[in-house]
Amino acid sequence: MRTILYVPLDERPCNFDFPADLAAGTDFRLVRPELEAMGRKKSPADVERLWAWLFERAAEADGAIVSLDTLVYGGIVPSRLHLLSPEQCRERLDRLRQLKQINPKLRLYAFNLIMRCPSYSSGDEEPDYYEAWGKDIFRRGVFRHRAELGLADEKELAELKRLDTAIPDVVWQDYTERRDVNLQVNRWAVELVKERIVDFMIVPQDDSAPFGLTAVDQQRVREHIRSLSLQLQVYMYPGADEVGCTLLARMINGFMGVRPLIYPHFSSVQGPFVTPLYEDRMLYETLKCHIVAAGAMMASSVGEADLILCVNTPGEQMIEAWEQALPNPNRGYTVLRNLVELTEMAHEVVHRWKKPCLVADVAYANGSDLELLGLLRQKGLLFRLAAYAGWNTNGNTLGTCLAQGLIYYLYGDTPGHRDFLALRLVEDAGYCASVRQQVTQSCLPSMGHTYFSVDGERGAVADLVKRELQQFAREQIDDEGHRVVIDDCRMPWSRMFEVGLRVRVERR
Repeated sequence: MRTILYVPLDERPCNFDFPADLAAGTDFRLVRPELEAMGRKKSPADVERLWAWLFERAAEADGAIVSLDTLVYGGIVPSRLHLLSPEQCRERLDRLRQLKQINPKLRLYAFNLIMRCPSYSSGDEEPDYYEAWGKDIFRRGVFRHRAELGLADEKELAELKRLDTAIPDVVWQDYTERRDVNLQVNRWAVELVKERIVDFMIVPQDDSAPFGLTAVDQQRVREHIRSLSLQLQVYMYPGADEVGCTLLARMINGFMGVRPLIYPHFSSVQGPFVTPLYEDRMLYETLKCHIVAAGAMMASSVGEADLILCVNTPGEQMIEAWEQALPNPNRGYTVLRNLVELTEMAHEVVHRWKKPCLVADVAYANGSDLELLGLLRQKGLLFRLAAYAGWNTNGNTLGTCLAQGLIYYLYGDTPGHRDFLALRLVEDAGYCASVRQQVTQSCLPSMGHTYFSVDGERGAVADLVKRELQQFAREQIDDEGHRVVIDDCRMPWSRMFEVGLRVRVERR
């Protein structure tokens, strides 16, 4: 059994647990640091302890998948808050050379984010001043970028002039100087690929947009990658919390010597050309990036494909998952796509062509399409799928779904596969698309809590969520042959956005 060391992006289940869940039942042992070393939200991980952990285990490992945001700054949120100098960051980053000195045969995959710039004002995951100035910081970056490209109109130029004086200099300086440090770390990391210290690297774009500070940084890193002729070794595309899963699939495929072919089939004609929320390009372009990043290739037909990816897309502009419950139907969801055909396609893949069928549910942002869930259940397909995902961003869903499907292709219908499939159904459909909104609106006010602050990881809110999710599973997921059991439920950052679940499937 090969050993892969894994340093996650942070301690949340999507980063810490998902890759380990996917590795269960394979010929690969994924070894993680102790959870206590990973920090918590704005509190950075114990970076020195993580490096010591890596050095101690490197000699006996076959591969390593490492988050540079964690090894340099202490995690994804600390990467937006740190006060490290460029020299301090460089010293930590250069320790990757020592890993290869300890074990020259170590296959080392790394990922390091482009720092995001949210379009809204919230200090929950950003510096405290982002609560007051976040939207203005984002808009100033967008208008500056458009002005530099000669695209800004008179109204945008006037607003830029106002923002230039409105945002306090100390706020803008702190924010942009940290971005400059992080940008330089990305450049240095790319150079380690050139030196063959890092064998493969992904630069994910977290909550990206076509214009603004993030888009400018992205272009600068892309130019650096191109100048070093590293386009085949360093990928850049929208994503973040799924990258651990993507790199695990790529590493397993590489060690196994396979490069499966995946054929995508969409629920709408225009869907592939929609730019998803929180991303900067058409959905189809991001899909191609995720497929090749996971160690697979696009197939041109069902016949030549090893796996079929059914992609549920919006018909035109994407909206949030909670909006599917609103009374006014959106034509992009009711007319300009065909869920019945997508469901029948999945049925044919499973029953007639007998190929692994993956369902990437990216019709909505931040949750599954409950109508599609119902149709798949009617056809008896939920527990016949090779993969399913429908959480957070388009990139998050695609990467998770593809990783599970590619591991299924190699190892089949294992207990670990069924449990992870059930986890995705319960979390992405049950929690993200239904229970989260229901509890937030109907229960939190009377309990004295808010969306951003509940009573700890395992308080009364977590108990309530568990009960609601178990009921959801009974009514909308379980079938004649399978029963989903939720063994544990917690709120990792003591808020409603994410949930931590342990789920298993019992056969009837």
